[in-house]
Amino acid sequence: MRIRASVLSAVSVLSAVALLSACGGGTSTPAAGGAALVGVDYPRSDTDFWNSYIKYTPEYAKEFGLSLKTTNSQNEVAKLTANAQTFISQGVKGLAMAPQDTAAIGPTLAQLEAKKIPVVTVDTRPDSGNVAMVVRADNRAYGEKSCQFLGTKLKGKGKVVMLQGGLDSINGRDRTEAFNACMKKNYPGITVFGEATNWDGAVAAQKLQTRLTAHPDIKGVYMQSSFALSGTLQVLKQKKLLVPPTDKKHVFVVSNDGIPQELKSIAEGKIDATVSQPADLYAKYALHYLKEAMDGKTFKPGKTDHGSNIIQVREGLLEDQLPAPLVTADGGTYGGVPSLESDDTSLWGNNLK
Repeated sequence: MRIRASVLSAVSVLSAVALLSACGGGTSTPAAGGAALVGVDYPRSDTDFWNSYIKYTPEYAKEFGLSLKTTNSQNEVAKLTANAQTFISQGVKGLAMAPQDTAAIGPTLAQLEAKKIPVVTVDTRPDSGNVAMVVRADNRAYGEKSCQFLGTKLKGKGKVVMLQGGLDSINGRDRTEAFNACMKKNYPGITVFGEATNWDGAVAAQKLQTRLTAHPDIKGVYMQSSFALSGTLQVLKQKKLLVPPTDKKHVFVVSNDGIPQELKSIAEGKIDATVSQPADLYAKYALHYLKEAMDGKTFKPGKTDHGSNIIQVREGLLEDQLPAPLVTADGGTYGGVPSLESDDTSLWGNNLK
């Protein structure tokens, strides 16, 4: 499963003139003459994590010798469906996408399969339908690692707020279910207040403020993504709770993403941990598997040569679960979960230019 340096066999590429999708807009990045044309739909561009993914994608397309067209579905499945139609009309030979509504994307995947256009999904996996590969980290492990960190810091007692993502997404469901199950099993003395936010930072901030007003003794916050970082810090500051970890008023905060601002906030003592979701590897291996699938390659469960494990989720659906380490200030072990220090140079968030 090693990435080959050779460029794919030449295929006809459509006109280099960028065709804009009425729903998502689009850009075109040509590679060397005769390069295979692939489409990548970005799910959104309003978070640091996804903007990092957007930055890495054309870099890896160039490395793999692929000609690239992109759209942005802006977190709406209707726009993603329309963008897929645009890609089909442009003649793409493969398509990478990150459907945020994982239930509604099934019909679009069926259409692409019928046209023999391989698809790789990134960060999320579809509830139904077949794709060549899902490139994702173990999102249940995100919830479990976050639970073990907070459970250890709170010594098994107290109250925490979980700022959930969208429950129409497998990511939101996985992180929520795993966090709740871990707390129930390992830290029954901790009360969890789950707050649905649909990945909206303003909603998350409002709900956190309401909970802290009703329960000023809350001592932990689990943000399921960095979408809630800015609002959470603002609310804690307003409540005079944005204090160092050594202060008894400190509220322990763990996030999921590993963006540079999270790593900086950990070093500054404003938040305490995150799980580093590999934006760079998502872009790299999405295009790797897409290129391989376009060449007719198929894949099997098992360990890879890049430190991950491919699992079979269901019949016809494989997922490459890329590493996503817990990150803390001290690099300690929490509830049996090892962590990396926030300044570790192996973290993509410390290498983003």
